[in-house]
Amino acid sequence: MIIDWEAFLHVFVAALLGAGVVVTFYALGLRLMVRGGRPPLVAPVEFTDAITVLSDKQKRRAEKAVAKAAARNPLSAGQKRLALTGAYACFSVCAAAVVGALLLILFNH
Repeated sequence: MIIDWEAFLHVFVAALLGAGVVVTFYALGLRLMVRGGRPPLVAPVEFTDAITVLSDKQKRRAEKAVAKAAARNPLSAGQKRLALTGAYACFSVCAAAVVGALLLILFNH
């Protein structure tokens, strides 16, 4: 069996660049969402046979901190709208990269 090291290097570099693009755009999208006034909050989850992830007190404290940070946001309404549009554009780039990679995997002969 002969290994094509050049092809292996191409796949490695493409995977590294692809992962970097997805992570970068996702992080930028989250940052723009927060700046746009829509921080992604996840509701606490309780498991039947495990511990509670957050107590009600911790949840209220986190929501209060988010509201306080949103009140200090110096952006105007138009700038917030632009930040949210940029966030959704970043998430679209992530989705396009994932779909493109899946199509490449499925339809590459």
